[in-house]
Amino acid sequence: MSGGYPVRTAEDIAVGAPDFDHDHATPLARAAEHVVLARQGARLRPAMPRPPATRVFVVANQKGGVGKTTSTVNVAAALAQLGQRVLVIDLDPQGNASTALGVEHRRGVPSTYDALVDGVPLAEVVSVSPEVDGLCVVPATIDLAGAEIELVSVVARESRLRKAILGHPQVGSAEELGDDRFDYVLIDCPPSLGLLTLNALVAGNEMMIPIQAEYYALEGLGQLLETVEMVRAHLNPALDVSTILVTMYDARTRLAAGVAEEVREHFGDQVLNTTIPRSVRVSEAPSYGQTVMTYDPGSPGALSYLEAAREIATKGARP
Repeated sequence: MSGGYPVRTAEDIAVGAPDFDHDHATPLARAAEHVVLARQGARLRPAMPRPPATRVFVVANQKGGVGKTTSTVNVAAALAQLGQRVLVIDLDPQGNASTALGVEHRRGVPSTYDALVDGVPLAEVVSVSPEVDGLCVVPATIDLAGAEIELVSVVARESRLRKAILGHPQVGSAEELGDDRFDYVLIDCPPSLGLLTLNALVAGNEMMIPIQAEYYALEGLGQLLETVEMVRAHLNPALDVSTILVTMYDARTRLAAGVAEEVREHFGDQVLNTTIPRSVRVSEAPSYGQTVMTYDPGSPGALSYLEAAREIATKGARP
């Protein structure tokens, strides 16, 4: 408990998790356990109710190193494990989200560049992620690095992504599309406030901001929130900062608890109760082309992201 707010750690979340026999936990046995957890996640973890319409999340923070891409891919994979149909749009030219979700993103692969610059329908540039059933990705290639310059002279350049998303045949309400729809679209933004991030802010209904539980956590956040207010005033009045996720939380330090408390004082119930711990397994997973949700499903990082995804699904879209 910090400042009256319950902060859920991985230890709390692990209570009640499926229990496995670790008496003979050889590396091979552990690997087999991870595969079982990842592939049978839908059976081991009861599905969450699907939202009545597609929720489009912008995941952004222009401060680098706060766990933005890591949070995007792991929340996406966790939501898919909870029975949701998820589309991740990689809007960062580095393509790190594409790497973590195991999809090809070399130059020439159909990507967000084609949708934004050439107007190719989004449905034609979607790849299916091998990570979890129900998870798709629009990958980012290095071509996206030049997109900001190429879009400068384009009419309604800040609305290209919004138009592409709304034009996807699986984005909409249950009333219109039935079960054949995406429940969540998560847009992973580059660590800057350029034209790519602006496109994401115009396209989204909700915004998730990962904040590192370290000194200067709120530094630079003011500029991001000013940009959000400008977008809300002039381009997208529906945009809502609905979710703040505290990442890289070290429960052993007073600093982490102090930062989490400060964030909660600023943002109140927009902050998820679940915090994401510092974890080597979370950092290792992308080098294997995976999220931590399949790389090590029983790890504290995976359990925390699963709980964060459950909170997001439970909270529902704000009015």
